[in-house]
Amino acid sequence: MQSGTGRWQAATLTQRTATVRLHLVRHGRAAAGWTEDLDPDLDEVGRAQARAMADQLAGQGPLPVVSSPLRRARSTAAALEEVWGVQASIEPRVGEIPSPTGPEGGLAARGAWLRRVLLGRWDDPELDPRVEQWRRALLDALVGIEEETVITTHFVAINAVVGVATGDQRVTCFRPDYCSRTVVEVTGGAIRLVTLGPEAPTEVR
Repeated sequence: MQSGTGRWQAATLTQRTATVRLHLVRHGRAAAGWTEDLDPDLDEVGRAQARAMADQLAGQGPLPVVSSPLRRARSTAAALEEVWGVQASIEPRVGEIPSPTGPEGGLAARGAWLRRVLLGRWDDPELDPRVEQWRRALLDALVGIEEETVITTHFVAINAVVGVATGDQRVTCFRPDYCSRTVVEVTGGAIRLVTLGPEAPTEVR
């Protein structure tokens, strides 16, 4: 993927000119998929992935840690909390993309919905307004961080950030592996891609 710098027009303008480095870590492997559980924890493989990620990052900290409120992200952050002796801040805006879960479809329909979204584009006029609102809130949260930070988050969230940084309107512009680390730098409203994390095939299950 071609790297670049994209500008995000945050809802609250900032006058900061300092560059802030953000480490976007995808959570480890979950114990259940999208069609099975709304909020699964990590399985044993996922916990091992989180420990390995924390060991790899250990020498770069301690750094502040921000986590999605979902269990798989919080458990991933817990590995960093243990290594660095810090407490993660829970930030709902870096959580998972919102999805329909009502009686009209249930969990099976949720999986089919996500598969369609992952093949789409952010500039599609038919995009669910809730999804665009989520993306804007996510990006606002990240450009508001004032110091180098690790964020434990999710596949689509990381793609949304990389898409802005590179000008790529695809919802899925790359496929970050579990516990992979993608690094961006934020200067004011400008988001620059530094490095993509390792990729791996991703299946909605």
